[in-house]
Amino acid sequence: MVWWLILAVSALLIEAAVGYPASVYKRLSHPVVWIGKLIASLDASLNREALGSTQRRFAGIAATALTIFIFVVPAVILQVLAVQYLPPIVALALLAIICSTLFAQRSLHEHVEAVATALDRQGLSAARQAVSSIVGRDPQKLDEAGVARAAIESLAENFSDGVVAPAFWCACFGLPGVVFYKSINTADSMVGHKSPKYADFGWCSARLDDLINLPASRLSVIWILLASFMLEGADPTSAWTAVRRDASRHRSPNAGWPEAAFAGALGLQLNGPKTYGASVTDDAWMGAGRSAASASDIRRALKLYRLACSVQILGLAAILLVLMGLTWQA
Repeated sequence: MVWWLILAVSALLIEAAVGYPASVYKRLSHPVVWIGKLIASLDASLNREALGSTQRRFAGIAATALTIFIFVVPAVILQVLAVQYLPPIVALALLAIICSTLFAQRSLHEHVEAVATALDRQGLSAARQAVSSIVGRDPQKLDEAGVARAAIESLAENFSDGVVAPAFWCACFGLPGVVFYKSINTADSMVGHKSPKYADFGWCSARLDDLINLPASRLSVIWILLASFMLEGADPTSAWTAVRRDASRHRSPNAGWPEAAFAGALGLQLNGPKTYGASVTDDAWMGAGRSAASASDIRRALKLYRLACSVQILGLAAILLVLMGLTWQA
């Protein structure tokens, strides 16, 4: 556990400092893209219209299991070989660099900041285009406040999914833990929908994703609450009130926790009704503040996000020091 905590903190620091270099992406693409290509191939070959509901569900279970197996087994082998045959500092550096590619602190910040910049400098049309890369809803139905809320909601949810959850699973199991998490999370993002095509095929990945995100979504609230004490004008009391009152009313068992915390801390209302294609969802509001968000609110949310990321690193480092102290005493 101590070794994996060191690995998680190291990977977070590396990703925060350099992200995923564009030159590396150009040459090697990205691990999540590799996972996505396999899922797309399995979807095309296994998710056939001729199959009945039960058959599609079993096909989806097989696709999810195969994805996990193909990516997690090499991760286990690599970690075992690195720990056994490399000097500890070299093994740590190698595994931390690889793990860092599966965190999203920096890239998430860049995508959300692009929405604020577009709203400030280029207008609503450009902002809709920018936000379309991070949300699944119809951007053309969003006004300026809707675009800003969508960006903040994505920031809050992906803080849990893309930052806290990978760190949690890394701290528990090292590189295989992160790869296991990203395999399921990527599958859910691609096929875990309730559309006729994926309601059965994506059932397994959607349920697994809900399960493996339970710890991180709750843990993310702790980091957000602590960060809100450090942000001028943020309200940690309202954040906690919003979490207790609203988180369980979100249609996702996990997204409501960080969204409610962000909404309460920033004095906003997030979530609410959304338009996906021809359908409109009647989602509950998170927070009791104002719904008229703006580019300045996105930037305040980004400040809170940066603080929460820092708090997570410091929190994990503190836990590490405590465990090391207990180990030495033993």
